Amino acid sequence: MKLKLTERISIKKEEPKVYEAMFFAEKQIAGFGLDKKLVELVKIRASQLNGCGYCLDKHCRDARESGETEQRLHTLAAWRETPFFTEQEQAALQLTEEVTYISKEGVKAETYHSVVALFGEQGFAQLLFLILTINNWNRIAIATHMMPEVTVSQE
Repeated sequence: MKLKLTERISIKKEEPKVYEAMFFAEKQIAGFGLDKKLVELVKIRASQLNGCGYCLDKHCRDARESGETEQRLHTLAAWRETPFFTEQEQAALQLTEEVTYISKEGVKAETYHSVVALFGEQGFAQLLFLILTINNWNRIAIATHMMPEVTVSQE
């Protein structure tokens, strides 16, 4: 039996100022100068961990538009088990997992120092805001049952 999820309230309609603040944060993050592929990998990985179908659909499309390969997208969930990701990407993905699952162990000192060594202190702050923002979007999308648009036949 397949459950039909229906969208709930429109958070944009109910709290437009806060919703716009989220988009303002996205604009600021886009201006950081982080590699677009890295940004999308972080967004996809957090969305995988949180189980957000809406954000996974959106950010996989955005990643493809940025030139990301299918091979890397298909193996992102097992990034540690592949040779496809750079040292910087691995550090950012590790940070993404630790921040997304913050209640488990927090952010380990090793992860913090690795990210700072590779990105600098400002880069750490930028990655942290990127991760925090996508986690917020995931929670909004999941709580309100935001659905991706069907673009292919579901037969």
